[in-house]
Amino acid sequence: MAEKILVTGGCGYIGSHTIVDLIEHGFDVISVDNNVRSNPKILLGVEKITGKKIKNYKVDLCNYDDTFAIFLENTDIAGVIHFAAYKSVEESVKNPLLYFDNNINSLLNVLKCVQEFKTKSFVFSSSCTVYGNATTIPVTETTPLQNAQSPYGLTKQMGEQMVNEVSKASGLSAVLLRYFNPAGAHPKAIIGELPIDKPQNLVPVITQTAIGRLPEMIVNGTDYATRDGSCIRDFIHVCDLAHAHTLALKNLKDKESNTCEILNLGSGTGISVLETIHAFEKTTGVSLKYKTGPRRPGDVEAIYANNDLAKKNLGWQPQFSLEDILRTAWQWELYLKADETVFKNQTGELN
Repeated sequence: MAEKILVTGGCGYIGSHTIVDLIEHGFDVISVDNNVRSNPKILLGVEKITGKKIKNYKVDLCNYDDTFAIFLENTDIAGVIHFAAYKSVEESVKNPLLYFDNNINSLLNVLKCVQEFKTKSFVFSSSCTVYGNATTIPVTETTPLQNAQSPYGLTKQMGEQMVNEVSKASGLSAVLLRYFNPAGAHPKAIIGELPIDKPQNLVPVITQTAIGRLPEMIVNGTDYATRDGSCIRDFIHVCDLAHAHTLALKNLKDKESNTCEILNLGSGTGISVLETIHAFEKTTGVSLKYKTGPRRPGDVEAIYANNDLAKKNLGWQPQFSLEDILRTAWQWELYLKADETVFKNQTGELN
């Protein structure tokens, strides 16, 4: 019988792609997502790809009783992958209390239920923002964490500590997956990233500018101590990232209880913002309108991963190149343009 996995934030960008990968590797999946910052229609794309209809509980995880009810109805949950969180660095700088309230309380309630129902495996969606402005790169899992550069990054540092302490106290087997920069879309181009309002991440900014949804893009900062003055990032294809979660769950089955492992999930290559723009233009043949602007509060200058440990412990190997990332992201943007009605909300805006 297939193991049941609860995916929190299952209608989100990484969550939806991970559900596809889990199903393709024999897991049974249920989702919880209040759809405040996601579109439930993305699960229709998941169903088209997998042939499986996904049950989503429209629940706010900051409500403990509603969260508990999900576990009570599904006492056979074998593992949890916790994605659900707000994730905008810029927004978190402007409204830190929103991030502390949502990201910490939702995780707290899920962990309470995991402990109450003796769920064995827990995968936490963390971020390279926990490293802050690292003194050396590439960063490894043992690189000392610096001060978080944003409240969002701080919630990920705090979340990691919470999961670690609960795993020591409750017999939980856990893994903290530190993502670098997820980008791209499923190769079938029927699920992908759906930013709410103006996108914050580089690749959707690029594709929305290319298609004319944004008039132009701004390169935030060209005076950093990098090879071309723009920030350095490590882009990992969302499908590679999704598959790492499946491998992590399988790996946790063989782990002792009371363990909490940390793994970097990145390509291992640092690419600058300007290099990414030029790579998009070369890959798609589309010219971008962009200009330079001031640095953005909360941005880290340069970060990329040493991913050796994930390769060794999970048998994980990224399959998609930067060109694949940009091509699939562009195909997804073209799909949205061709059939915008699929993801329009009541106000007529893409959601």
